[in-house]
Order: sequence, then C-alpha cells, then structure tokens
Amino acid sequence: MARVAARLSATGEQSTHPVDEVLPLPKLALYGFQHVLAFYAGAVIVPIIVGGALKLSTEQLVYLINADLFTCGIASIIQAFGIGRIGARLPLIQGVTFTAVSPMIAIGLGAGGGTAALLVIYGAVITAGIATFAFAWLPAKAFRTVMRLFPPVVTGSVITVLGIVLIPVGLNDAAGGLGSPDFGDPKNFAYAGGTMLFILVLMKVGRPFLSSIAILLGLVGGTLVAFLLGDAKFGDVGQADWVGITTPFHYGAPKFEWFPIVLMLIVMLITMVETTGDTYAVGDIVGKEVDSETVARALRADGAATALGGILNSFPYVAFAENVGLVRMTKVKSRFVVVAAGAFMILLGLLPKAAAIVASVPHAVLGGAATVMFAMVALAGIQTLAKVDLKEEKNALVVGVSLAFALLPATVPVFFTKHMDSDLSSLLNSGVTMGATAAIVLNLIFNGPAKDDAHTAPAVAGPADESSTAVTPAPAEQPAAPAAAGAADTADADGAAGGSGADEPTEGEPAAAPTA
Repeated sequence: MARVAARLSATGEQSTHPVDEVLPLPKLALYGFQHVLAFYAGAVIVPIIVGGALKLSTEQLVYLINADLFTCGIASIIQAFGIGRIGARLPLIQGVTFTAVSPMIAIGLGAGGGTAALLVIYGAVITAGIATFAFAWLPAKAFRTVMRLFPPVVTGSVITVLGIVLIPVGLNDAAGGLGSPDFGDPKNFAYAGGTMLFILVLMKVGRPFLSSIAILLGLVGGTLVAFLLGDAKFGDVGQADWVGITTPFHYGAPKFEWFPIVLMLIVMLITMVETTGDTYAVGDIVGKEVDSETVARALRADGAATALGGILNSFPYVAFAENVGLVRMTKVKSRFVVVAAGAFMILLGLLPKAAAIVASVPHAVLGGAATVMFAMVALAGIQTLAKVDLKEEKNALVVGVSLAFALLPATVPVFFTKHMDSDLSSLLNSGVTMGATAAIVLNLIFNGPAKDDAHTAPAVAGPADESSTAVTPAPAEQPAAPAAAGAADTADADGAAGGSGADEPTEGEPAAAPTA
C-alpha cells in the first residue's frame, strides 16, 4: 500500500518519489491547467449558489467568484507545497466545500441577505478556520486518539459517498445545467456523451502522455465542437475586466455571532472527515505513506485556508475529491502539478477576463468530463474499502447503511425542507453530512474506536527509526529485505510519459515502519 518518500534505486541510491518530482515546466503547466479545468465548475458553483440565494448583484457575484479562485490558488499551494508543518505535501487541490452551502445560506438569510449577511458568514468562517487549525495542533497522542474514529471502513464509506453524491452533479451539467432553458435537451447529452467517449478513447488507445491529459483534451475538443455549432458563447469575455484585485474584508469587518459560529464548527467537523478520507485515498493512489501526522498537516492547511477565505471574502475550504479522481485517472503524481494549478487559479482570480474564458466551457461538455471524474472518486472510496473485511457483517452494515443515509436528502428532500426545523435542515440536508455521520456513529456502535491508525501498513520485522520515514540503504553485501504484504510497488503504465511523475517499480524496495 504505502511507500516512503525516500526510495532506493536499483544502484542502492536514494531516488525521488514521484510525488516530489518537479516536472519540466511545459508539463507542469499542461497538467496544472487540466486540474484547474477539472476543478473549475465545482469551485465557482458555491459562490454562485450562495450569492444567488443572498440576492447579490452581478458585480458582487463576479467579485465573489474571483475571490474564491484567488484563495483556492493560495490554499492549494499551501496544501501541496507545504509551509513547515502545514500542508500534506500531496497532490491535493483545495476548494470550497459543498457541505457548507446550506448552512451558509441559512446564516445569510437569517441575517437579512445582501452583503450584510456576508459579514456574518465570514465571521463564522474565520472562527471555524482558526478552530480547525488549532485542533490539528493537538499533541500527537491526542490526535492519534481522534484519528482512531476514522478507520478505512469510515473513510472509505465517506469517499464513496462523495463520489455517489457528486455523480448527479455531473449528470445535471451533462443535461445542460439545472435551471437552463434547454435542460434535458438530447443535444446536451450528445455533447456530454461525445466528450466522455473522446476521453475514454484517449484513455484506452492513447499514448501515456495523451492519456494523462485526456480530461483537458476532452474539454477543449468538446468546447471547440460546441463553438463551431454555435453552442459555446464567449460574449462575456469581452465584457469582463482585465484586472480585478481581491482585498481583505472587501465588504467590511466580519461579525461574530454565536449560532452561525456553532453551525460552521459542525460543518468543519464534517469537512475534516472529507479531508482525512481524501488524504488517505490520494496517498494510496500515489504510493506515499500517510500517517496521522500527514493528516494533521492536511487539516492545518484546511484550517488556515478557511480562515484566509473568511478574510479574503471566500468560504470554507476542503481537499477536493474531484481532483483525487483526476490523479487516479492520469497517474500524474507530482504535487508540484497542484502548485502549478494553484498559480493558474491565482492568475484567474486576478484576471476576470481569463476566468471568463474558462467559464465559457458549455455545461454539457463539462458534465461529460465531470461524470467520469466523479465516478473515479467513488472508485477511490471502493479501493479504500477493499482493505476492509466486508465479509464481517458489522463492517458491511456500516458501509451499506451509511450509503443509504447519504441518499436520503436527494431522494426525499421534502423531509428536510418541510418537516424539519430550518436551522437543523440547513445542517443535515446534505448527502455527505448524513453519510459521514452515519458511518462514524455506526462504526462506533459496531466496532468501537480502532486500536491504532488502521490506515498505516504494518512494519516489517527488524528495527526501524520511528523519527523518520527515510530508508537507510542496506549494505551492498546484504540483500534488501522483502517488502511487507500490501506495500510492494506496482508499475504504472506510464512508460512513454517520461517525467510525468508516475511511479516506477524498483526491485527489492524495502518497506519502512510507519511513523509514530
């Protein structure tokens, strides 16, 4: 499963892990821009929904979108590049969490809507971000105790729920976007199906490099076809400003009220489960060891980004599951690709005209690509669940019932909108919230807290330095110890991609004991 960052080459020298590989600039730019396109719709939909519900003007809504993109870029760089003990240093894109949408709308409407409501929301967001950041600095023993609540049966269920909940979002886009006059038009499904088919063909028969940018090529190709047929409009590009600067507290000083703060703290508890699951999932995909300290660094980045979001007129941040699916599809594992994506997002946040070009990708084209990626998110969750003994009835019940709870808000929305207190509904009317809560509670009932960090691979026999994950090369006259079960490398089909950041097998690679 997990592999350490410092690996042994065939000559006995340490080699760079694919996650830490700095790719040539053209590839960094290309792969980074692909991440931006994959993430863009999910990034801007939250400010669009919240701004619309609060009756903001078009100018105010554009400002929210630019502020969101700008902050997303900074947050993603912090998470992927890392600052000290902040950031997981994994290819994780940060984006505004969908879990916060209903609570933020409830807070905003309770405050009267408009920009005055934003000030109350930002006060709650800043407080919740600081609280999350502080929580992630708990002493190692205390933090590991908390992490025992999130064994693979929980995180795997949550990631699977994320994928299942996101797939309808992609399908709605494929139909033309909810609320659009031509929603459900067969022409939209033709664009979405054509984009999806093009991506799948590239993944199947393309060279490794083409496969790694299949999503990007699918979006560009689909948009080009739509433009030639008159269904892609770029009129907003000419109306957009060239430069737009995001300034702290643009709408005034935030207001701190106790109920919005409590509501946002609960939201952050749910996003912590999301980030924990995403961190373990991407660690498995890229072959990098993830322990409780890695998760703590990821959560610190979440907290810092969320607090920064409240300051820069944005919202709570979380590791984006959409891009975890993209990493799995492309096998491009370098975290510096995410750093490049962060730079692109900052640029888009400063250049409204450039952001308008990206925003002109038709909903149907975006939906075709998004549906593929969201399905891969669900598969990443299933991959985590593969570590769980589902023949054990208790584990099977945790997974099955949590999936059922996750489908409740979409299946019976009237239960939340008409038969539940509005404050409670704003929190529970989310498939992710329901599924994650059910998974945690059911696991505690049936299994209790895990005895240790259940995600960490067991150590091989022999002494290990618990203070470091680096591997000391074995003396030349001694054969390398065999890898522990589940920790051996597998070759990725990325041969011709060269410096793509995809992993390559090494013979006799020893496994390291998990970090304490």
